[in-house]
Amino acid sequence: MPWQIFAVFAAIVLVATYMGVLPKGMIGAFPFMIVVGAVLNEIGNRCPIVNTYLGGGAIVIIFGMATLCYYHLIPDATVKIVTNFMKGEGFLDFYIAALICGSILGMNRDLLIRAAIRYLPAIVGGVAVAIGLAGLVGELTGYGAKQAILYIAVPIMGGGMGAGAVPLSKIFGETLAQKPEDIINIMIPAVALGNAMAIVAGGLLSKLGKSFPCLTGNGDLLITKGADDAIQADEEFLKKRDAISLTVMGVGLLLATAFFAWGRIVAFFIPKIHSYAWMIISVAVVKALGILPQYYEICCYQWFQFVMKNLTAVLLAGIGVAYTDLGQIISAFSGQYLLLVGVTVFGAIIGSGLVGRLVGFYPVESAITAGLCMANMGGTGDVAVLSAAHRMELMPFAQISSRIGGAFMLILASVLLQII
Repeated sequence: MPWQIFAVFAAIVLVATYMGVLPKGMIGAFPFMIVVGAVLNEIGNRCPIVNTYLGGGAIVIIFGMATLCYYHLIPDATVKIVTNFMKGEGFLDFYIAALICGSILGMNRDLLIRAAIRYLPAIVGGVAVAIGLAGLVGELTGYGAKQAILYIAVPIMGGGMGAGAVPLSKIFGETLAQKPEDIINIMIPAVALGNAMAIVAGGLLSKLGKSFPCLTGNGDLLITKGADDAIQADEEFLKKRDAISLTVMGVGLLLATAFFAWGRIVAFFIPKIHSYAWMIISVAVVKALGILPQYYEICCYQWFQFVMKNLTAVLLAGIGVAYTDLGQIISAFSGQYLLLVGVTVFGAIIGSGLVGRLVGFYPVESAITAGLCMANMGGTGDVAVLSAAHRMELMPFAQISSRIGGAFMLILASVLLQII
């Protein structure tokens, strides 16, 4: 869109915002998030250092929106509209459902099966090195190994707030005979800072891959060469997949939201596993067994492409408003605390990258998905990290880290409390 035309419509939206007449619901949230997200995205992508090392538009949108909220430069009414749209009306779920279905169903079937089998060791490698480094540095700096592991490393690697810090605080509270709210107040800064560092690290890993091409698959997780070329998608499938059709995208919208509903159904009967995890498992099983005709796989893929290309900046703007508390991040700033958070995220990168390479993954993609997507804040962090790394197609593996990996961390935390 020419900037002159954009400026006219942006002015309309901003005038409505500051007059207090921005409509409630998605009809008000969408234009505000589109306009501000587009401006911040353009700024981030044009800033030399930011766009090269820090993830470009993604990180500027999130922290730019968080800064505007922190200094009350966005009207409270608009903040409520955006927050309700993201949380109450489920826009984040809507976005992630499209990405999960399209990413998985658009993959080569054999590639998906081979990658999934090797993925858990990469997660375990990242967690082990992250916890080990945090404990070592905590002991050396006088913070305490136990304190560093339980209150910094475990929450960071635990899958975010709702699926990580909140249940962890309950587990810790019951085991240590403390109030869960006291525990969670200690964990929140670690989770927030870890998420911020993971986003920045995503951009840095993207830059690393450009500097050392041998370390990255440019969005492909699994290393394939020689005889493995046979498992790549055939040209006919790729042509069908990339031939855009409005009807096809409409069908993809239905299937993505239906799969999300199916995940909720299964989670109702087996609540210990998150509905996202059930959705991932279900879509992966459907893909692996070839249950869904190719036409419907293409429908989901095209819908995923539409959402990813048109709504990512919108979603990141919402994350900055509804999920990023700049005050919590600022309050935690101290040299020792930042060091421990940093070594935890660094350990996640190193462990998952090295183990991933051993099992046949590209180190950069393995570090991003099995490492950083364990260290970020769940679904919102996955979107931000992958966007900063320019690897949104890795969302299925990122979600495995956040959901299934997060559940693994709850079990690990219970064990650690008994032995350290």
